[in-house]
This record gives sequence, structure tokens and C-alpha cells, in this order.
Amino acid sequence: MLSTPQPRMTDEFPLFLPALAKAGTIARLVLCSVFLMFLTMVSGKAAHAQAAVASTGKPRVAATGTKGRKRPLRKKATVASAPRAASHGRRRGRAVAAVAATGVATGAAAATANVAAAPTEQAAASAKPELLARCGFTEASRRHVFSRAVYVLDEETGTPLYERNAETVAPIASVTKLMTAMVWLDQKQLPLGNRLEVTEDDLDNLKFTTSRLRVGASLSRADMLHIALMSSENRAAAAMSRDYPGGRPAFIAAMNARAQALGMPHTHFENATGLSPENVSTARELAELVKAANRYQLIRSDSLDKQKMINIGRGQLQYINSNRLIRYGQVNASVQKTGFINESGHNMVLRLLVHDRRPVIVTMLGSDTAEGSRLDGVRIAKWLNCSLN
Repeated sequence: MLSTPQPRMTDEFPLFLPALAKAGTIARLVLCSVFLMFLTMVSGKAAHAQAAVASTGKPRVAATGTKGRKRPLRKKATVASAPRAASHGRRRGRAVAAVAATGVATGAAAATANVAAAPTEQAAASAKPELLARCGFTEASRRHVFSRAVYVLDEETGTPLYERNAETVAPIASVTKLMTAMVWLDQKQLPLGNRLEVTEDDLDNLKFTTSRLRVGASLSRADMLHIALMSSENRAAAAMSRDYPGGRPAFIAAMNARAQALGMPHTHFENATGLSPENVSTARELAELVKAANRYQLIRSDSLDKQKMINIGRGQLQYINSNRLIRYGQVNASVQKTGFINESGHNMVLRLLVHDRRPVIVTMLGSDTAEGSRLDGVRIAKWLNCSLN
């Protein structure tokens, strides 16, 4: 029996390989196609994203900190968030409007407050100064004032702060020497360095007072003025009145004319020293004399000097200030003068500087003692320093 030969696997396998190779090629083609489709999709999405960024603005680069770490960027608002942004804008607009309204209301209130405060400030500024009871200015304290006539004038406002018998005409004694100095200094040609000699015409034949300046003593005109004001030297004042164009009568006439020009109708002078009881004025009118005297620099400095060594030709004389308030620094003043004769009692005039700046004129006439006049000056200065700004 004849047998039919069977094909062997080894014989068939070569036939299968071509088919398998063809299938692999197809598979590779399919994979390549899928990969290309994937790349196309990715590139499309990238192009779409770039277009979106271009429509909203330039892309921001991530910021890098000092250590190289990237900080996340905040995304910009998109069209989808527009309603929310609009609501924020409306709320911010309402807030700004509220703040503006509040500012307007506040400004209006401030303007109203300023308008309301303006009359108060004006009233305070226009309020007249006064001496206060809490500063010791009481009825009981005023009864202890020794001077018979007193006038206290705030020069800054022209307000009388205190007066007692201020219109009473009374002898003023050596307060006269303020007018003597003013009239003498008003001469056009007055070389103060030239020397002036004391003569017998300068002796006091009215009260027969004595003086340390003897007949024949020779002083400069500047020294004559100095000791007449600082120490109330009578012979110096008498020599000054003689050393005037037209002599002593012309000098006295000039003194009375100046008093009338200053608005002092009740003031009259008979001599330049004040030794005559006919040299009279009032406490109120003497305030005008003090104000006028304060305009002369030499009167200010000489009347306030505490001591001075004077060359009298054949030696020297030491003079001191006759006002103990000034000599011991108890008050601050710019002008002062004291005076005494039996008919007048003890007198004192001052231009005080309250708090070293505010001028107040104080005139006091008729104290029985020099100590009483000094104590009045101290008391009034305390009232002023406490009551005035």
C-alpha cells in the first residue's frame, strides 16, 4: 500500500513568514497614522491656546524668587469672569461715592465749625485785658496800695487796667526830669562829649537841697544826662536847662509846649529839676510822658543803669540808681523815674515789660514813704504777670 507523503511543518513555515511580515508592516503603518493624528491634535490645541493668549494680551513670564523658585502667576480674568468683575466695579463705585459723600459732609461740617469758631476767636482776640481777682486783684488788696494816685495802662491795647484818683492834679517832683531829658535831647546840635561845668546858677535856692556836684565840677553832657535820670541829680538837671539856646526861660517854655503837644493839658512846669511844687500833672497824663520818653534810646538806657562812675574833672564820683526796684532787679522795665518832695510824697513811673515783652505803663503818685512806693510797684507787677498773657 502506497502511502502519501505528509507535508512537514518545516516545509510550510516559510510560506507563513511573508504573510506575517506583511501584517507587521500594516501594523506599523497603523501605529504611525495614530501617532501622526495625536501630534496633529496636540499642535492644534497649542495653536488654539496661543491664539487665546494673543487675544487677551501678552503672556506673563513666571517670576523667579531669590532662590530660583517660580511663583505661581495669577490668571487674568476671562470673558467668563466679566460679570463678577462688573459687580466688583459697581461695588467699588458705590464705595467711592460713599467716601466722596462722607468727605463732602465732613468738609461742610468743618466749614460750619470754622464759621462758628471764628466769632469766638474774634471775640477772644478783641476781649479787653483785665486784672483778675484770682491773681490778687481784690478789693482788700487794693486797699493796701500806698500811693494816693495810680494809673495802670496796657499800652498794647490802650486799655486802662486800674486807676485810682488818676485825674487828680498833684506835684510830680523829679518825674519832671523825663521831660527835661526829652527837651534837651531834641536840640539839633548837641555834642554829648563836650564838657559842661556846674555854676552857682545851678544851686537850689528853693529847697536848699545839697548835691555831691560842687560848683566848678566839670562833666560831659552825656554824664550830666546819665546821673540826672539814673540818680535824679538836681544840679545836673539845672545845668542842662541852662545849656540851651535862649537859656533856662526858653527851656522851661519848651517843656510846657511839649506837654501840650503830648495831650497833657493839666501838666505844667516851673523848673527842670522838679523841686518846685508847681511842677504838676496827673497820673493819667504822666502815662503819655512815659510813652514819649520811651522813644529815646538814651533815656531808656540811662534811666535803667544800676550804677555809674562819673569823672568830674578833679576826681570821680560813684552814682547808683535811685529806684530800688531797678537797682535790685525786682521788675523788668524799659523806662523808669522816681521823685520826691514834701509836697508830692514819693512818686514813681515805670514802663514795665510783662513777661519780658508786653508793655504796661504804671504811674504812682503820693506814697508817704519810699518803701510804700516800692511795694506798690511789686504788687502791681504781680497782678500784671498773673493776669496778662
